[in-house]
Amino acid sequence: MTDDRTSAPSVSVSYARSGRSTQANALGMRPMQERAYERRGEQYLLIKSPPASGKSRALMFIALDKLYNQELKQAIVVVPEKAIGASFNDEPLTTFGFWADWTVFPKWNLCNAPGTDGGKVNAVKAFLESTDKVLVCTHATFRFAVDKFGVDVFDDRLIAVDEFHHVSVSPDNKLGFHLGEFIARDRVHIVAMTGSYFRGDAEAVLSPADEAKFDTVTYTYYEQLNGYEHLKQLDIGYFFYSGSYADDIQKVIDPAERTIIHIPNVNARESTKDKIREVEHILEALGEWQGTDPATGFQLVKTREGRILRIADLVDDDPSKRDRVSAALKDSAQKNNRDYVNIIIALGMAKEGFDWIWCEHALTIGYRSSLTEIVQIIGRATRDAPGKTRARFTNLIAEPDASQEAVTEAVNDTLKAIAASLLMEQVLAPRFEFKPKNPANGPIAGFDYGEGGYDPLKCNVGYNGESGQFQIEIKGLVAPKSTEAQRICQQDLNEVIAAFVQDKTTIERGLFDPELVPEELTQLRMGKIIKDRYPELDEEDQEAVRQHAIAAINFVQKAKEVATGESTPNTAFVDGIRKFALHVKELDIDLIDSINPFSEAYSILSKSMREESLKQVQEAIAGKRLSLTTEEARELARRALRFKQERGRLPSITSLDAWERRMAEGVAFLVRMKAEAARG
Repeated sequence: MTDDRTSAPSVSVSYARSGRSTQANALGMRPMQERAYERRGEQYLLIKSPPASGKSRALMFIALDKLYNQELKQAIVVVPEKAIGASFNDEPLTTFGFWADWTVFPKWNLCNAPGTDGGKVNAVKAFLESTDKVLVCTHATFRFAVDKFGVDVFDDRLIAVDEFHHVSVSPDNKLGFHLGEFIARDRVHIVAMTGSYFRGDAEAVLSPADEAKFDTVTYTYYEQLNGYEHLKQLDIGYFFYSGSYADDIQKVIDPAERTIIHIPNVNARESTKDKIREVEHILEALGEWQGTDPATGFQLVKTREGRILRIADLVDDDPSKRDRVSAALKDSAQKNNRDYVNIIIALGMAKEGFDWIWCEHALTIGYRSSLTEIVQIIGRATRDAPGKTRARFTNLIAEPDASQEAVTEAVNDTLKAIAASLLMEQVLAPRFEFKPKNPANGPIAGFDYGEGGYDPLKCNVGYNGESGQFQIEIKGLVAPKSTEAQRICQQDLNEVIAAFVQDKTTIERGLFDPELVPEELTQLRMGKIIKDRYPELDEEDQEAVRQHAIAAINFVQKAKEVATGESTPNTAFVDGIRKFALHVKELDIDLIDSINPFSEAYSILSKSMREESLKQVQEAIAGKRLSLTTEEARELARRALRFKQERGRLPSITSLDAWERRMAEGVAFLVRMKAEAARG
C-alpha cells in the first residue's frame, strides 16, 4: 500500500475457525441445512442465511421431503436471474447419505432454455400438466405464468423463491403481489430464501400479517464465518479518493489477492462515462498487457514483478467476448483451481449467486444504492477455501468537490456508505440476547461469564462461543410481552437497525450535529421508526423493541471503541463488550440511551477523509438543521410524562442534563401551540 490512509479497515472481525459450519451430518447436511430441514413440515418457511451457507442444497432436502413425504405434487424453484439457475442443477445427495437424489430434467430448467420469458410461460403450463417433479425458472417467467394462468393452477405445489429480498409489498412489485395472492388462497407451500433481508428502497418484504405466517430459520453470518475451516478474518472499509478513481485504484488493490472489481454504473457520479476505457486503465495500472488467452478470453497482464495475471473482463458488451469469458468462469472443472483466474472486472454481473471460492477482495467503486447489493457483494469474498485466511470488502467513494450540487451528492453517498458499514458490523457480530436484571436471574449453562463467573449483584455478560451468542443483563430494560415482539427482538433487530441507519436525518445529526442530545436519536428517532414499522404492537412492546435495537447497535459500537491491543484478535470483540460492561458505573437502559450510536463511525470517517472534504460535508449538513416538529414534541412530552412517573416531577427547562432540558422544551412547545390555537 502506498497510502496509509487506505490501509486501515473501518470494520475488522476475526473468527475462531472451528470448522463446524462446513461439517456434514449422517444425511450430508451442514449445520444450517440441518436446522432448516428440522422445519421441513412448515407450510411457509423463510430461510435467512448468508451467502455460501448452503441454501440451495437446504431447499433440495426440504423439497424432496415435501414431494415424497408430504404429498405435494411438484416443486417450482424461482430465481432472480438465469445464471443462478445453475445452483439447482442435479445433485447426487444419496452419495452423502440422504435418501434421494435431486434431479431436474434439462427441459424443465428454463434458465438454460433459449428464447424470452414470454415464450417460456407455456413451458410452465406444460410442466404443471406433466408428472415430472421439479421446475427451475426466473422470477420474470414465474410472474408471467401467474399472470396468464392464475394462482389456482399451482395448488398443492411447493413454490421456492430464491433471493427473496427481490420481493416487496409495494403495489409495483408483481412477485410480491402474486405471493400475497398465494398466501391468501392458502393452497401452496412456500420456501423463501435470502442471504440479506434488507431492501434498498426500505419497502417491507412482506406485510406483517403475511410474515407472521412464516416460520423463520435464521443462520447468522457470525455462525457461518466462525465455523469455517480456513477463513479467520474479514475486513470492511470505505475509502475516499479525489479526481478519477482509476488514478487511486492502486492504493487499494493488491495484485497478489484474488479480486472482484465492480466498476460504477455509467450513470453514477464516479463513472467516467467510458466503461471500456476504465477497464483498460485498470489493466494498465496492474501491469503490461500480454494479449488474450484464446481458450478462456481472459486478459493476460504482466506485473512489475514479472507475474502473469489472468483477468476476466465482464464489462465488454461484445457478446462473442463476454459469453466466452462468462462460460470460462462457469467451467466446473476449474472450480477448485486457485490459479485459473486472478481478477474479475464486472459492472452488473458477479454479484448474488456468483460462486468463486478463491475471491479474497471485493472492491466496489462508487456507492451501491442497496444495502442488499452490498451484502451480496461482500458474500462473494466470504467463501471458505484452503489457504485463504483473510477476506476484505473495499468501497471506494468520491470525495466532495467544490460545486454545491456535487457536495450534496457526495454527502449522500458518504452517509449511505457509513450506514452500510454500520449495518455490516451488526450483521457480522454475535447474536445478542438482552435480559432485564432482576434477583431471580442466574447463570445459564453453556455461557462463560468471564473472570469470577456469574455475579448475582451486578449486570452480567455471558458468552457462548459455540453458538456465538451474548447474554447481557441490563437494569430497567423492558422485556417484550407479545409473541410478535419477542420474535422481533430475537430475529429482526438487524432489520430495525437497517431502517435506523438509513434514516437520513438520523445519520446526519448523529455524525455532524455538535449540539445533539443522543436521546433524540435513541429515543425519538428510533421510537418513531418502531411505531411506523410495527403499528400493531402496543406501546410497551414498541418500547421493548426500541430498547433492544438501541442496545444492540450501541454494544457493537462500544465493543469496537473499548477493545484494545491487549486482546487477541479472536477475542477482541468479546473482550470489548465485557470491558464496556465492567467500566461503566451501572449498566442500565438510561446509560445505553445516552450513547450516540454514530460517534465511532465519525471517528473512522475523520481518519478516512481529507480534512478539507470533511469540513465541506459538515458545512453542507449544518446548513439544513431542522427545528422541532409537532410529532417530535409530542413524543418528548410522552417521555416527559414517563420521567414524571419515575421521579415525581416534570423535566426542568433549566436542568444541567441536556436530555431533561430537551423533554422540557417539547412540553413547552406543545403548551405554546395550544395557547396559539386558543387565541385563534
